[in-house]
Amino acid sequence: MSHVDTNAPFEPYAGEDLPGKLFIVEGIDGSGKSTQLDLIHKWLSSQGYSVFFSEWNSSPLVRSTTKLGKARHLLSPMTFSMIHAADFADRLERSILPPLRAGAVVLADRYIYTAFARDAARNVDRDYVRRVYRFAPEPTAALYFRVPLDEALRRILSGRPELKFYEAGMDLGLSPDPYKSFEIFQGRILEEYDRMVDEFGLKVIDATLPIGEQQSRVREMIEPHLEGVLRTPVFPNAKVLERERLSGRYLRPSRLPMG
Repeated sequence: MSHVDTNAPFEPYAGEDLPGKLFIVEGIDGSGKSTQLDLIHKWLSSQGYSVFFSEWNSSPLVRSTTKLGKARHLLSPMTFSMIHAADFADRLERSILPPLRAGAVVLADRYIYTAFARDAARNVDRDYVRRVYRFAPEPTAALYFRVPLDEALRRILSGRPELKFYEAGMDLGLSPDPYKSFEIFQGRILEEYDRMVDEFGLKVIDATLPIGEQQSRVREMIEPHLEGVLRTPVFPNAKVLERERLSGRYLRPSRLPMG
């Protein structure tokens, strides 16, 4: 049996050349990163690029285990960390690597930096977590949407009736009050993200700027990496209709084939 050196330093995945592009977004809850990623998705798709999406903690392989563990409050910080690592490994093999190998764009809502931040906030050793994920491909660009803690809390807690047990960090005994516990836990995560900016070269976006201005800056960061990316065939609507011999009020009749 081969031996895995758990003391090996973190190294980006280098097993093969991946011609596709991997763009990921990170940030604490309430940073607006998911909104920005959705806008990126729509923009790239409208430009004809072949785009795939992957989301944190979404693998069907471990979904039932995660659901059961959360419902019964069975997850310790270490088991929570390992379940997320298994989830990521499955998604990597099934939904991230295949399109990257084909030369497409992959957009990821949270990536390994989420594990680094959340696990450290739960007092799991930072170096250990980085070694666990050393198989992960290095993203083309990692966008970190930085927002002050008070603003993030205002966005998340406005109108929310209750917080989930692990979402609020209640497993850590930070406070008997779920909202106070959530504030402390999110503050810890924010500190971890800020530590990683220089370590991993995260590209910081001011998440307090207007949504449109944030998106403009994001596109400026992504666009230089799009040369050679796989595209899907794009046909103007009129040409598609004409090719299929379908008439329409917005097509010139003279251009339509006559039966």
